[in-house]
Amino acid sequence: MDPLLDRINVRDLLSGHDLSDPSTPLSAPDLRLLINRLESHSLHIKSKVRSYLLSHYNDFASLFSLCNDAILKTDQISNSLSDILSLVSDRPIDVEIRELVDEIGRKTKEAREKRELLGLLRVIVGICERLEGARSALRNGRLSFVAEEVKELNKALRIGDEEEGEPIVYGLLRKQWADLFDEMQELLAKFVENAVRFDQEARSIRVKYRLRVDEIDGIELHTVLEAMDVAGILDYSLAKVADLIIKHVMTPAVNYELPVTFVEDVDQGSEGITEAVLKILPSQDCKIVDVDGDAIYARVIQVIRFIFKHICFENGSWIHSFGRLTWPRISDLIISNFLSKVVPEDASKLADFQKIIKCTAEFEIALKEMMFISASDNKDDRLSNFAENVEVHFAFRKRTEILGKARNLLLQCDFSVPQENTAKGSLLKNDGKVIHSSKHVDLLFSSERCVVSEAASQLMELVHQALQDVCLSSTRVALEFYHAARDAILLYEAVVPVKLERQLDGINQVAVLMHNDCLYLSQEILGLAFEYRSDFPDSIKEHAVFADMAPRFHLMAEEILQGQIQLVIFNLREAIDGADGFQNTHQMQQFESAKFSIDQVAFVLEKVHIIWEPLLLPLTYKRSMCMVLDSVFSRITRDILLLDDLAAEETLQLQRLIHLMLDNLSSLLKSLIAINSKGKSEEDSRRPIDDLVPSLRKIRKLAELLDMPLKSITSEWESAELLRCGFTMVELKDFIRAIFADSPLRKECLWRIENVSL
Repeated sequence: MDPLLDRINVRDLLSGHDLSDPSTPLSAPDLRLLINRLESHSLHIKSKVRSYLLSHYNDFASLFSLCNDAILKTDQISNSLSDILSLVSDRPIDVEIRELVDEIGRKTKEAREKRELLGLLRVIVGICERLEGARSALRNGRLSFVAEEVKELNKALRIGDEEEGEPIVYGLLRKQWADLFDEMQELLAKFVENAVRFDQEARSIRVKYRLRVDEIDGIELHTVLEAMDVAGILDYSLAKVADLIIKHVMTPAVNYELPVTFVEDVDQGSEGITEAVLKILPSQDCKIVDVDGDAIYARVIQVIRFIFKHICFENGSWIHSFGRLTWPRISDLIISNFLSKVVPEDASKLADFQKIIKCTAEFEIALKEMMFISASDNKDDRLSNFAENVEVHFAFRKRTEILGKARNLLLQCDFSVPQENTAKGSLLKNDGKVIHSSKHVDLLFSSERCVVSEAASQLMELVHQALQDVCLSSTRVALEFYHAARDAILLYEAVVPVKLERQLDGINQVAVLMHNDCLYLSQEILGLAFEYRSDFPDSIKEHAVFADMAPRFHLMAEEILQGQIQLVIFNLREAIDGADGFQNTHQMQQFESAKFSIDQVAFVLEKVHIIWEPLLLPLTYKRSMCMVLDSVFSRITRDILLLDDLAAEETLQLQRLIHLMLDNLSSLLKSLIAINSKGKSEEDSRRPIDDLVPSLRKIRKLAELLDMPLKSITSEWESAELLRCGFTMVELKDFIRAIFADSPLRKECLWRIENVSL
């Protein structure tokens, strides 16, 4: 059939025509020729197809028969499937099959669970039998076996690794194991306690090798230690032995002042060593001072070797465990009883400490060789670390010593003033002895001298000594000395105000002395850097600062002084309040009351003069007293100017009171003039006292105005004299209205006062 299916080439049918040009149209004859040839060719093809079919008739018949059979079988299968589906829908066999499968699964699961439960029961029974066997073995003294069983049962029961939802029986088994463990631990502890004992009378440690506890006899100490090691309770059981050794053996061994000697005695029997004894005897060389620590270290080594040989049986693991229990306390004993006591007290002797450092290092090497301490853990080099840091310990001790001295002298000083610095004689204690707790010092940044407490003076001496040590010390030591100097100064600020709190609330010499202390300390602090900084170690120069503390003390001095000034002013105001505003002084009773108030003012000022003048710097005394006087005169002037409707006799009495007050204070005012004239020319010394206390001029002028005619008062205002004295227009007008009755003259004078141009 392949040739029949070949493509028909039109070019072959028109081979006589030129078809090279596709655009050339075909003529009618060509088309008819083409149609005829196509029809002929079609008939030829049909003839060939028919011939092919006839020649292959049997093949096609067989093929069609096979197809027919396939169709018939398909119909049969379809019918069979329909029958099956009908059968299934009428009887649900799949449900029965599913139920059967589920039943088989349940039975299988139950069988598996029973097998697992049976296996668990076998395990539980086995563990119970092992626990009971171990308990029985413990009663029979088979300690090694019991320790192994306890260790294995610990893993089997997953002690410490419990999970939620576990069977209750696991908890019961763990409780039985815990009871067995406690029983074993208690028994082993009793064995160890019986093995190592301290004989108080003989002062000796006795180690027995064959032990007996209750009904268990003949147990070797080595066996007990092995059992403890296997069970993991070696540290627990050796803890009491460690305490015993520390208390009765190591403490006397490291005693620096009362040395002892150790003597070993071993009781050798037919079956070997039965007992080892370490006797503690007083040393025959107690007068020889162990400067380098060789004897102390030798005694400790002897004790540890005894333990290593007779208690730990030269087992490295056991002696290391014993070392973990005892070394921290042994090293602390050596540090507190020996090393800390031989730290040099002088920086020049630090080099002599090198031999102690060497002996300490050799001592720790010997302990490492016995595996008493770890060779790889630097934390166990406690003694070497302490000895090598001797500079730090030296500096810390000196710092503590400096601060202790500073604190003691601040607390012990009573801040009293000696006889030569008081105007009323010496200050006496109850026993009549004169107190000398203050001294004169030069202020660093002025040419003046002032009285300060002995505490402040000695404190600065202590600070200067510390800073001198800074200049001569290494960096680490110098830094400690520097901080000690700063802290010592700051102790004054922390201690003294609290100690003198009650005195600061009153007018007394103690407060003034504390003011001088703070002023003196502030100037001394400013000078420290200039005096010592150039000699400080280079690393300290960058950090050494003192100027930050000076303003604090200067401010404290000013606060104390201002507090005293305010206390004085408060007392003076209370005294003036007793005059009741100087009203009705023409009455005898009121005049006497006002006079008493004036006397009280003079008394308070004289008391303040006695306290302040010997102690305060002259210019400070002058400035402070002028503030007080100005407050007094201003208050009295204000009270008098506030009076209204004064009688003639009343003005005279007020004038008398003012003159009385000024007479009482004349010596005080002269002392202020004397202070003001020091170091100045004769012309300056004649300056009026009014320039020192501005309100003094006003009160003196007020005394004149009290008996001055109205016209004269007006003239004084017009000449600006009253204005220079501090009077205001309102005060003057009220004063005139209070003294002079209403009249044309008063109106005229008041008008002149209001309209004068000043």
